[in-house]
Amino acid sequence: MKRILVTGGAGFIGSHLCKQLLQEGHEVLCLDNYFTGNKEHIVPLLANPYFELIRHDITEAYYAEVDEIYNLACPASPVHYQYNPIKTIKTSVMGAINMLGLAKRVKAKILQASTSEVYGDPAVHPQPESYWGNVNPIGPRSCYDEGKRCAETLFMDYHTQNGVAIKIARIFNTYGPNMNIHDGRVVSNFIVQALQGKDLTIFGDGSQTRSFQYVDDLVTGLTALMGTDEQVTGPVNLGNPQECTMLQLAASILDLTGSSSKLIFQALPQDDPQQRRPDISKAREVLNGWEPQVPLYEGLKATITYFEHLLLKSKL
Repeated sequence: MKRILVTGGAGFIGSHLCKQLLQEGHEVLCLDNYFTGNKEHIVPLLANPYFELIRHDITEAYYAEVDEIYNLACPASPVHYQYNPIKTIKTSVMGAINMLGLAKRVKAKILQASTSEVYGDPAVHPQPESYWGNVNPIGPRSCYDEGKRCAETLFMDYHTQNGVAIKIARIFNTYGPNMNIHDGRVVSNFIVQALQGKDLTIFGDGSQTRSFQYVDDLVTGLTALMGTDEQVTGPVNLGNPQECTMLQLAASILDLTGSSSKLIFQALPQDDPQQRRPDISKAREVLNGWEPQVPLYEGLKATITYFEHLLLKSKL
């Protein structure tokens, strides 16, 4: 049994990761300040004697004896990370410093949940880990993009200078149950709008693409990366190489929900990427053939069911 710290553990991805680690027989410390996390996500875990919940902000130092750290804490949707951009970049940078300092002190292995946003609006497609990106350092998204890029730098420097055992995962668009209903991401937006009979809002002409992976596939990738030998530091892309347009995504959700909602079009937000698809050759190589297994249609079914229950509960 390992003692594992998950920062952002009450968030969308963190809650699924905590559940998986408990199922594997580990002791889990879940750290969250609830800015975007939700205690409801981890209520089912509270009865487990090997699960511990701590309210804490990782911009402040935290001390614990642990074997591994998954650093997931940071608002990840534009609605949330642009709400307080200074707080967002402090979470990425100061949070990384604090968690790396903890890993150094207790000799823990640490994984950084980085993002495909480090590639910006990519001029290379699909995006391999060797691509340095096309990021606006002073735009409305830069608090998140550059914060995550700086965190990767800190991780690599702590590794080369201090010998900290690190893993860097670059996470591409992920969806599934426990998504925040108000996070502004396209999957949750479309599903909620369709279920409520509202028009589906498409930014741009709908031809821009994303690659969506179901959260269970991501958690499998994260734990597989943490389990690799020390010489595997990353970064490693974790995402679905199957690309779809926003129009295709909208059509699938309308079909699955049976909604008669219409499509309305609005201007693209500044610096919104036109294309996003990972090259996962490295993940296949170092993670024993890992790649997403859940088809988009099946994953959307499960996510729609989750939001149906959530909307019904909000009416009660």
